[in-house]
Amino acid sequence: MKVSIVTPSFNQGRFIERTLQSVASQTGVEIEHVVFDGGSTDNTVEILKRFSPPVRWVSKKDKGQTDAVNQGIRATDGEIIGWLNSDDIYYPGAIARVVAFFETHPEIDLVYGMADHIDVDDHAFESYPTEPWNFERLKETCFICQPALFFRRRVVEKYGLLDESLNYCMDYEYWLRLGKSGARFAFLEEKLAGSRLYAENKTLRAKVKVHKEINDMLKRLFGRVPDNWLIFYAFAIDGQRSSKGGNATVGRFLIVVNSIVSALRWNQSISTSMLHTLFTLSCKELGRLWQNILAGGGQKNG
Repeated sequence: MKVSIVTPSFNQGRFIERTLQSVASQTGVEIEHVVFDGGSTDNTVEILKRFSPPVRWVSKKDKGQTDAVNQGIRATDGEIIGWLNSDDIYYPGAIARVVAFFETHPEIDLVYGMADHIDVDDHAFESYPTEPWNFERLKETCFICQPALFFRRRVVEKYGLLDESLNYCMDYEYWLRLGKSGARFAFLEEKLAGSRLYAENKTLRAKVKVHKEINDMLKRLFGRVPDNWLIFYAFAIDGQRSSKGGNATVGRFLIVVNSIVSALRWNQSISTSMLHTLFTLSCKELGRLWQNILAGGGQKNG
């Protein structure tokens, strides 16, 4: 059972050699690894040229990460497909375990495992919050770590490629679109990958844009955005405000206001459950504010 690993890349010379090595060190399975680089201007191409064992690679301007992944999928022919970004890594033996699972579960279309968030030095500092498969739950939170998921090529043949209009949540949209269409997912309770989390991550640099794209995508797919994603968007807005030195107490009340605004923007209404959540949050903040006032009033002067 041949496995195709697709790596989109752009100016990740700092990490890409470790990514390549994590694939090259996999054993017991037939693997083809292709890198579609968007015309990097750092040392990425030099690393690709000298890496051993050689990998197939292309370096030219593309339309972004999603386009690069799709190009890689079209350029390969493995029965199983994995997508590994140029700053992430596979753990030893990961691909062999995935192939063994697919071989014994021919009915499964996609399998995902557990993963870690790793730092710039490859040290795991927290486990990715992975959960057993539940489509309704997936609408509320993305519990699938992208480098720890693999899918059969028949998935692409039946349901198509990634949505190239998306810049941030193309993986999450794909899992949701496939789940909505009836693709069969399975959870492999083993750690398969390290997903690098650091300040320069594009998703960390643009949290408001990320959450707006997620909300737009959920609205398009399901006609309504779940409450928690609306609240996450409000928190992202507050995080942006806080980074500029905004008052924390004011920010907590603005989260409530922005959650309401978001609900009206995407859903044209506010659910009873959201009202209850926001009321509880408001009461907690009022209680905290009152305690601060009392504590201040009890202080001695002079």
